Amino acid sequence: MSISIRRGKYLVAGAVLALAGLGHLAQAAPLTVYTALEDDEVSDYMAAAKKAMPDVEFHVLRLSTGDLAARVIAESGNPRADVIWGFAVTNMLDPRIHGALVKYEPAAAKALPDKYKGKDGTWFAATGYMNAFCVNTERAKAKNLPIPTSWDDLTNPVYKGELVMPNPASSGVGWLQIAALLQGRGEDGWKYIGELNKNIAQYTSSGSKPCKMARTGEYAIGISFAFPAVQSIQQGFPVKMVIPPKWEGYELEATSILASTKNTKDAKRFVDWTLSPEAAALYGKYKEIVTIPGVPVAERMLQAGLPQDVGSVLYPIDFEKSAAERAAILKRWQQVTAR
Repeated sequence: MSISIRRGKYLVAGAVLALAGLGHLAQAAPLTVYTALEDDEVSDYMAAAKKAMPDVEFHVLRLSTGDLAARVIAESGNPRADVIWGFAVTNMLDPRIHGALVKYEPAAAKALPDKYKGKDGTWFAATGYMNAFCVNTERAKAKNLPIPTSWDDLTNPVYKGELVMPNPASSGVGWLQIAALLQGRGEDGWKYIGELNKNIAQYTSSGSKPCKMARTGEYAIGISFAFPAVQSIQQGFPVKMVIPPKWEGYELEATSILASTKNTKDAKRFVDWTLSPEAAALYGKYKEIVTIPGVPVAERMLQAGLPQDVGSVLYPIDFEKSAAERAAILKRWQQVTAR
């Protein structure tokens, strides 16, 4: 039995189950899962989930954070998913999405710190991601550019046309970056964003793309998140990962069951599995933030430059505030960054 992943399309893994005491086969009820996790990790996780639940037929749709939010909202009158998995908590708290969730707390979620789960029991986050700069050291050297060490460094005119950043309207990574800057700097954050905008060559729809563009030498610096930076370093690209010491944004990847599900039993089984030891063992391969107690930062993350105590460098984002102000902030961001 095989599993395949395609961006923006349904992943279908057919499964049939021999019914106990019967001499014939019956197809398991399908479970439709929407996710904003990256393609590579979805493939890995689903292979493991399928082994744990061989009787379940999974339909998985993977979209970027902004596109997934738009889809869930558009389908509110006729929901098509059973579970939302690994989705930015800021978007999960949008009233148009949050109102469609059902209260369910897996037994393993009780061990999670309160900041990693909803007060009303509708969501929890097993993983998260954090901001990082991907600096192409060869391009920086060739252009005589200093290696930036902070957000403030990036407004230096010497970097004009050498920065790439995710669009916060479509990318969860882009959003976490400006959310931390604005919550940390207040109104002065808008002045900073305006100055930073002068140096941005382009805004991408993907959070990982800026790092991938920097690692191949298209640009000197990709404002991205830690995982593609670590991956680039491991793959031998001339990349240095920089974690800014102030206003280090992060996002939690929330999971929940939709109240409209017709397959509550398997939805709960899958959601339970996302907090299982098997799932936790895989998270370290991709995640810089794992909220499950006892799961250490992966050695390869540390070797690439991630701090041992990740929590010590993260800006304490108010996610409810972030969600409530999102629409207004994005509108103003578009005005400030308009070319």
